[in-house]
Amino acid sequence: MKPEILVLGSVWSPEVRAQVEQAFQCHFVPGIPVAGQPAFDAIAGGIRAVLTTGTLGVTRELVASLPALEIVSVHGVGVDAVPLALLADKGIHVTNTPDVLTDDVADFAVTLLLSAVRRLPLLDRYVRAGAWPAKAPLTQARSLKGKVAGIVGFGRIGQAVAQRLQDFGMEIRYYQRSPGPAPERRSASLLALAGESDMLVLCMPGGPETRHMVGLDVIEALGPEGTLVNIARGSVVDEAALVAALRDGRLGAAGLDVFEDEPNVPAALFALDNVVLTPHVGSFTVEARRAMGRLAVANLLAHFDGEPLPTPVI
Repeated sequence: MKPEILVLGSVWSPEVRAQVEQAFQCHFVPGIPVAGQPAFDAIAGGIRAVLTTGTLGVTRELVASLPALEIVSVHGVGVDAVPLALLADKGIHVTNTPDVLTDDVADFAVTLLLSAVRRLPLLDRYVRAGAWPAKAPLTQARSLKGKVAGIVGFGRIGQAVAQRLQDFGMEIRYYQRSPGPAPERRSASLLALAGESDMLVLCMPGGPETRHMVGLDVIEALGPEGTLVNIARGSVVDEAALVAALRDGRLGAAGLDVFEDEPNVPAALFALDNVVLTPHVGSFTVEARRAMGRLAVANLLAHFDGEPLPTPVI
């Protein structure tokens, strides 16, 4: 008999659906189910695994309602939406999908930075509105070469971003709380890094430990000519402070792929020409999503075959 699994979210490609349906008895649910719903309560006791997204994760309440749960496979790198300590105490495995999305996310970070610094959305609107023949005034953009890029979180993705920005002629500095590679490039603090940088790219994990790590002091240290790019989690930035700084000119520009209350974006950002907004799509390529799906399923298959997990978190 096939193991029963709960598949959360609506991002699954036909390929992933076919893979899991071949190997498991699947229950597809678009969000986090809640105990007390008759349809969910009827299956909860038999669920041995959860396949979920990095954004949805699993809740403590969901874990408590699944007495046979053995493994949570996360389709994504971030596990801040997963109660790791609780699952570890229960002996429940957690896996994620690192590495396979690193290049596409790093490419997207650079794309966001270039779009914000070179004002691409504004220029696109300028042409579409017919302002070019009318010779409407334009504000000059800024170049990357010779500038300092500060990377917050110097793991796989942070280092991949740094490698790309070096090729644009940028000097690289970084900050993370733990020691990392190239110690001569590590700033003494996040605030110091912001003051030393022209552009700040956020690549750190989300979760309680990094919530609002980028506050008003960091934003103002980056300054009115600085640019902030966030491909990490919306929670790492004090969003109200960021919106006010962009609106008042205390921060030059921003490229934002993530927000505190997704999919809700602060309406005040919509009217600003100095911000580029995208809907959490750093890894949203055919190739990355295919590889993520395969790895998430591979972790489930390995678990139920008694094999080592390809990419364990716990």
